[in-house]
Formats: sequence, structure tokens, C-alpha cells
Amino acid sequence: MKFSEDRLKQVQKIIERYPQGKQKSAILPVLHLAQEDNNGWLSVEAMDHVAELLQLKPIEVYEVATFYSMYNLKPVGKYLFEVCQTGPCMVNGSDQIIEYIKEKLGIGVGETTTDGLFTLKTVECLGACGYAPMMQFGKFYKEHLTPEKVDSIIEECRNNAIQNN
Repeated sequence: MKFSEDRLKQVQKIIERYPQGKQKSAILPVLHLAQEDNNGWLSVEAMDHVAELLQLKPIEVYEVATFYSMYNLKPVGKYLFEVCQTGPCMVNGSDQIIEYIKEKLGIGVGETTTDGLFTLKTVECLGACGYAPMMQFGKFYKEHLTPEKVDSIIEECRNNAIQNN
């Protein structure tokens, strides 16, 4: 994986935000770009490319990518369901929502449906405790989840996938 010329310009602008010699500070936004350009996940090759661009050892990039749940280290489906599993969400039923999604889609946590549409991921606090149980779905939060709301989200995704093919 290599960035396009346009992406390399973006990377350079990001690096320039930080003092000279502190290019490691650019690692988070550059990893986001790499993940975006690599179909939603970070392959070893993508992380190695980021390390090369930032003049870091590959392990320094791996450490960051494996620490944060916002980075995917294996391919994900077109629709990524990131369900919060911390205390407030659990008290409000996130465990039941996770189990419902697993049953409904026939996958486990960290797995992708055979059609490549859905991936289920559990994450730590998403900072929306008052709306529990909830999940992040792309750039949006889906709040006060119920089995019926999950069904509606899945149906909407399937319909969008059909319309976009």
C-alpha cells in the first residue's frame, strides 16, 4: 500500500502541524488516512508505509494501531457496528444488544458476515452514556438501542447495499 500523490500532500500538511523532529505526533491522523485508503483496515503493509513516512520504527506504529479500537487490524464489512460494552451501556442492556446482533447476523464479535456487509466489534466507552445502550455506526451514534432499532438499522444497510450495486 502506498499513498497517492494527493494523500502524500495531506500527510505532509499533517506533519507540518508539529515541531520539527516530532513527526510521531502525526501518527493518529496519518493512520486514519491509511485505514481509509485501505478499505477500512490497517494491513501490515499500510502500517509499514506510515512508519516509513513518519521515519519511525514499524513497532511504534503497531503499538498505536493495536491500542486504539478505532483502528481495524483485519478487513471489515461495509457496515461496522461498534457496540459500547462499558458499565453504563451494560447496565442498560448492551450485552443483550450484542447477543441479538450476533444471532441476527450469524457472526461473533470481531467477525464479518459471509456477504462482507457487516462486522460486529465491541469497544470501550464512546462517551454517550446517557444514550445507552448505543453503538457507533460510521460517523454516527445509534442510541437507545432495542432489537427493533437494530433490525431497522440492518434493513437500512441491506437496502443501501442493494441500491448501490
